[in-house]
Amino acid sequence: MSVFASLVEHLADLLQPLFGVSAAAAAIVLFTALVRLLVHPLSRAAARGQKARAALQPRIAELRRKHRRDPEKLQRAVHELHTREKVSPLSGCLPSLLQLPAFFLLYHLFSSETIGGRANELLGHRLFDAPLGGRWADALGDGGVFGGPGLVYVGLFTVVTVVAWFGYRLSRRMMAAQPVVPAAGDGEQVPGLAAVTRVMPFMSFFTLVTVAVMPLAAALYMVTSTTWSVVERAVLYR
Repeated sequence: MSVFASLVEHLADLLQPLFGVSAAAAAIVLFTALVRLLVHPLSRAAARGQKARAALQPRIAELRRKHRRDPEKLQRAVHELHTREKVSPLSGCLPSLLQLPAFFLLYHLFSSETIGGRANELLGHRLFDAPLGGRWADALGDGGVFGGPGLVYVGLFTVVTVVAWFGYRLSRRMMAAQPVVPAAGDGEQVPGLAAVTRVMPFMSFFTLVTVAVMPLAAALYMVTSTTWSVVERAVLYR
């Protein structure tokens, strides 16, 4: 934890001439971008995997018709198809999973009063008028929605809403482009699939909740990462 705190402090010192009091916030944005850049090769691989899985759907549909009365044989046949075509059903999860340690480190860093037995100096850093260790509820109690800290959150909510809208449109377009494959020969879909399909495009708006309830530093990580994700998906899945 202390090593990570030192990294953020050093980045903030480097960015101080450009961003002044918001240097630590800029360091968090830069750190997030570096993390996303490191996992970008996996994101590219995940995009290729998703396109390959989409191309396999007609063959999987044929397997489902062929083995509709034998679920175990169907499972083996689908697994063999994925192995033969070198397609992993879980490849799309890796980029998100590898980001979790960085997010939780940042969350813990700006939620702790002390680091290594000393006062956490990072809690004194701010994004304009809002402390990086504070939350939206703190901002509402310190001047209300249109006070200094409150306006910082208004700006973040605006950015997140715009990004989430583009993410929503992108998800809808991607889902519309994917073939709908029935689970069996009678044309029925996998149970619950329709509900998941309806909900998935709205997941982009979940970032609004994280911005509202988490420390501002963790919210900045989420906003930056979500923005990167939407732009990355628009490029990789075009």
